Amino acid sequence: ILLLIRNPKDVATSFYHFSNGMPPLPSYETWDDFFVAFMTKKMPWGCYFEYLSKWNKYADDENVMTITYEELKENPVLGVKNIAAFLGISLTEKELQSVVERSSFQSMKKNSQKTHGAFGNILFRKGGISDWKSLFSEDQNEKMDKAFEEHIGGTKLGTKLKYEVYCKA
Repeated sequence: ILLLIRNPKDVATSFYHFSNGMPPLPSYETWDDFFVAFMTKKMPWGCYFEYLSKWNKYADDENVMTITYEELKENPVLGVKNIAAFLGISLTEKELQSVVERSSFQSMKKNSQKTHGAFGNILFRKGGISDWKSLFSEDQNEKMDKAFEEHIGGTKLGTKLKYEVYCKA
């Protein structure tokens, strides 16, 4: 099992834009309204912190590889090499480069109309890291940090996210 996790602040930011662009989902007039819903567990797919907490139980399982979105953005070649090794797949240098290029956000966004039709632009918006800084107030940032610490701060997944997000930023 490949478990891809992401900075909860960027998860919230992406889901805010996704929700507002996807008609079947609830939309929010303001970021503040969305933030309250996100923090009070009123998301259609539940609470991201609870999701991470549940997966943390399996973080040491030899059949589970955890990787962060941030790791893949920072060094996609190393990320693909590690994933391939975990899955027992050997790649030539040419295959490795092909996978890296074809799985890049830019490539997936470019092909999104073919692969995902009308939802392509909704699913593939920016693909960046730290976009949360454009929406979060100082108070919201502090609330998210507190919730992070309370739910997953000392766990293996929490430590991995904290390192990738806060120590490398």
